[in-house]
Amino acid sequence: MASAQDPRDNHLLAMLPDDALASWSPRLEPVDMPLGQVLYEPGVRLSHVYFPTTSIVSLLYVMEDGASAEIAVVGNEGIVGISLFMGGESTPSRALVQSAGKGFRLEAAAMLQEFNRAGPVLHLLLRYTQALITQMSQTAVCNRHHSLDQQLCRWLLLSLDRLGGSELVMTQELIANMLGVRREGVTEAAGHLQRAGLIHYRRGHITVLDREGLERRTCECYAVVKREYDRLLPQDKRD
Repeated sequence: MASAQDPRDNHLLAMLPDDALASWSPRLEPVDMPLGQVLYEPGVRLSHVYFPTTSIVSLLYVMEDGASAEIAVVGNEGIVGISLFMGGESTPSRALVQSAGKGFRLEAAAMLQEFNRAGPVLHLLLRYTQALITQMSQTAVCNRHHSLDQQLCRWLLLSLDRLGGSELVMTQELIANMLGVRREGVTEAAGHLQRAGLIHYRRGHITVLDREGLERRTCECYAVVKREYDRLLPQDKRD
């Protein structure tokens, strides 16, 4: 079990009205989220939603042959398990911790009780869902039309936005699974970025040396997603 932490380290929880956060606080359970932990599998009814604080969760679509590709990432800006309050109760995707850290989880009943009041919490969660759908849509476009170098830059930038530092603990195999490509492709793309002085990669550790350089090298997909999150979920405002 995770040690004590502040729910407001998750930006979505920090944006809740005071009364909503107060009602949830006794039921928010701090949890450790180790690398590789599966929070839910496709088709399984969700019992909890998760609010990462220092961890990052990858939402993956898994094919029948076991191949997978990432459709979105969720970190301290959001919530894992939107299908619970969108009416589906389960999802065809897998939620996998791609960067170890901490977070909170909340029982499904508590989430639905507040959501069904149709007040500020509902509107906040719907805005977040719209931002997440934008990320999913842009990921699909990016994977179809842009180079692996650009995809890797986008993925690194999205991950950095959800972490406090500039270092990611990530194996090439895991990155390949996220992007839906072969390990050799990740090796080549990471090599290009390292030779350009943008990152340093060693034994599963990626250190970003030049974030601005990554932003210049990536495609427009990263900026589209970031603008939508900033528009719908401005961090300097609360409901």
